[in-house]
Amino acid sequence: MAKKVAAWGIDVGQYALKALRCRASDDGTERIVAEAFDFIEYPKPLSSPDADSVALVKDALKTFLQRNKVKGDKITISVPGQAGLARFIKLPPVESKKIPDIVRYEAKQQIPFPLEEVVWDYQQMGAGAVEEGFALECEVGIFAMKRDQVDKALKPFEDADVEVDVVQLTPLALYNWVAFDQLRDIPPPEEYDPENPPESTVVLSLGTETTDFVVTNGFKMWQRSLPVGGNHFTKALVKEMKMNHATAEHLKRNAAKAEDPKALFQAMRPVFSDLLAEVERSLKFYSNMDRSAKIGRIMALGNAVKLPGLQKFLSQNLGFDVVKLDAYRNLVGPGIVDAPPFKENMLSYGVCYGLALQGLQKAKVKTNLLPRDIMQFRVIRAKKPWIIAAAALLMLGLAGNYFMHFRAMKSAMQVNPNDPQDPTTFARPVAAAKQVQKDAQTFKSDYDAARQNFQLTYQIGDTFIKNVNGRSLWLEMMRSVNACLPRNPRIAPGADPPTPNDFTSRQDIKITNFECRRVPDLAVWYANVKDEYEKGLGALGRKPGGAAAPADANAVEGGAAADGVPAADGVPAADGVPAEGGAPAEEVAAADAGPTGPGWVFEFKAHHYFNHAETGREQDQGMNYLRRTLLKNLLEDEVPIPEEPSIWAQVLPKDPELLQRWASGAAEAKMLPVKKLGIKYPVVVGVGGIEWKNLVKVEDPLKVGQFKDVEAPVYRFTVQFAWQEVLPDPSKPAQVAASGPAAPAR
Repeated sequence: MAKKVAAWGIDVGQYALKALRCRASDDGTERIVAEAFDFIEYPKPLSSPDADSVALVKDALKTFLQRNKVKGDKITISVPGQAGLARFIKLPPVESKKIPDIVRYEAKQQIPFPLEEVVWDYQQMGAGAVEEGFALECEVGIFAMKRDQVDKALKPFEDADVEVDVVQLTPLALYNWVAFDQLRDIPPPEEYDPENPPESTVVLSLGTETTDFVVTNGFKMWQRSLPVGGNHFTKALVKEMKMNHATAEHLKRNAAKAEDPKALFQAMRPVFSDLLAEVERSLKFYSNMDRSAKIGRIMALGNAVKLPGLQKFLSQNLGFDVVKLDAYRNLVGPGIVDAPPFKENMLSYGVCYGLALQGLQKAKVKTNLLPRDIMQFRVIRAKKPWIIAAAALLMLGLAGNYFMHFRAMKSAMQVNPNDPQDPTTFARPVAAAKQVQKDAQTFKSDYDAARQNFQLTYQIGDTFIKNVNGRSLWLEMMRSVNACLPRNPRIAPGADPPTPNDFTSRQDIKITNFECRRVPDLAVWYANVKDEYEKGLGALGRKPGGAAAPADANAVEGGAAADGVPAADGVPAADGVPAEGGAPAEEVAAADAGPTGPGWVFEFKAHHYFNHAETGREQDQGMNYLRRTLLKNLLEDEVPIPEEPSIWAQVLPKDPELLQRWASGAAEAKMLPVKKLGIKYPVVVGVGGIEWKNLVKVEDPLKVGQFKDVEAPVYRFTVQFAWQEVLPDPSKPAQVAASGPAAPAR
C-alpha cells in the first residue's frame, strides 16, 4: 500500500519560525499523525528597529532545512492576517453556476485595489441549501492580498529552492484548526438551523505584534486582527522599568520568579487593559452583526498566554471562560506530541496544525493565495514528461507508417526485368510524366522570353506612335481653343475701317502664353478654383452641373440685364428650383463633384482691349465681356471637325445624336461641341482691373514711319481648364472612345 503524502505547515512568525509535519492516519479515522516539528527562535523579533528581517528569516529557514527533509511533501505557509483582506458577503438566491460571476463582481467592489494587483480567492461558507439549482442563504468569504506582499512571503522559500503549494492567511489557518480539532458537537450541514445556530467559539491567538481574533460556530466565521501582542508587554517593561529589551523579555517570561512581581504587573497593566478593550469591542461588534450568535467559550493560543494572571484577568472582565489549550484532540504521534519541546510551545502550533490540515485536504477553507501564474507553470511543468512521451510515441508511429508506405512505393517504382510492361509498376509512367513536366517548363521559359521581347518591341512602337499623336494633339488643342476666341466682325462693304487708335472696338482676344502641366489628382486643383468656377457659371446664368437658368427673356448672353446691370450670378429662386424645369440646385451640384484622378491642367495668358468706357456698356468691359464670349464658348460652343484624318475623329464619344448628325452630311454635322474635346471646368484666375492708362505704340497716320503712344484700356487675365486623357490604342483601327481626348506628348 502506497504511503500517504505528508504536509508541512510552516508559520513564519514575528518571533520564531514554527513548523509541523503531519500525515493522515492509516486507521481510517479522522486523526492526524504528527511526524516532525521544529521551533526556531530568531535572535531578535522581526519588528525590532535594528532587525534585518530578510536575513533573520533566511537564516531560520536554512536551519530548518538542515534539520528536516521536505522533498516530496506539501508545503503550506501562512501570512499575517493584517497583511490580507477578508470580506464576508451574503448572496441573494442565485443559480449555483452563476456564483463565480457574482463573486467576481463583488470582489471588484470589496477589494480597494485593481484585481490585477492582488491575489484573491473565495470560499462558500456556512451550510446554505441548494434547491432546484438555486443557492439559498449562501454566504461567501472573499480573501485577498496584494501581489507584492505575497511575493515577499514567497521570496525566502524561492531562494532556498523550496516550492510552496499553499499560501494561507493566519486567521483562516486557525479556523481550519478549531473546526477540525475542537468543534466536535456541531450538527451535520443538513441539520444546521441559521435561526438557532450552535454555540460559537472565540479563538484569541496572541502573536508578537498582533492578536488574531477568530469567532466561529463551525459553519460561519468572522475574523479581525487586534493591534496588541506579546511584544507590547515587553515594550511596557522597557518603558516603565527602564531596562533593555533582552532583560524585559526575560522578566516577562519569568514573571512569577521576579523579585517584585507586583511592580512587574503594574508596569504591564496598560497593555492588559488595551487587550481587554480590543477584545470587548470585537465581541460587541460581532454580536451586533449576528444577533443569533451565542458565544460559548474563548480559547487562548500563543506563548504570551503563559503570562501569569492574563487568563484570569480576561475571564473576570469578559464574563466568558477563557480556556488555555492543554492538548490537541485529533493530533496523535507519541514521539511528537509528548516531546517536551513540543509541549512547551504547544500554544504556538495552532496555525501550523491548520496549515498542515489544508495541505492534507482536511480543511474546511480551501482558498489559496498562491499566484495563479505560478500554479499554471507547475501544472504545465508536471505534464511536460507526459507530453514529450506522447509526442515520441506519435513520431514513432508516423515513422513506422512512413517506412511501410516507402517500401510499397519503392517496390512499385522498380521495373520488372521479366516483364517490362508490367502494369503493377510505375517506373516508366513516372519517368514519362517527369519528361512531360520538363518539356512544359522548357516551353514556358521560351514563351516568357518571347513575351518579354514582344513587350519591349511593343513599348518602343507605342512610344513612337504616342509621340506622333502627341504632336497632332497639340495642334488640335490649339485649334480648338482658337475656335473659341471671339473675332472682330467683318467690315461691311463701303464702311470705313476702324482707325488704329480705336482699340475699344477690337473684339479679338490675344493669347500671349499657352502651356500645360500634368497633375496626379485633378480634385486638388479643382478644390482651389471651385469658387471661381461656380461664380463664373452663375454670371452666365448656369448652375454647377450644367443646368441653364436665364433670368428672363430680356437677359443678354453674358448674364447681364439689358440695362447693363449684371444678373445676380445666375442664382436660382429662393425655393431652389431652377427655371425651365431643371433639377433643384442642390441635386445638380451633388451630381457634379468636379474632376478626379490624374489629368492635365491647361493654362493660357491673354488680354483684350474691348473695354468701352461709355455708361451702359459695362457688359463690354473686362470680365463681363470675357464671360459672355470666351468662357461661354469654352462651355457651350462647337468647333468644326477637319476633313483630313484627325485624332479628334478617333476619340468621338459614342453619342447617337452626334453620329446621326455626322451621317446626314449637313453643315452643322461637322461641328463638334467643345466639351466633347475634353475641355472641362474652364475658370478665370489671376485677373486684375482694367488698365485705362495703358500706353501702346502705334504708327502715326499723319507721319509715315513714326510712332506715337496711344492710351488703350487693356484687361489681362489667365484661363485654366482641366483635360483628362483617353488615348486610342494605335495598334488597333480608329475607334470611338467613351470620354475626353488624350494627353499631349510629354
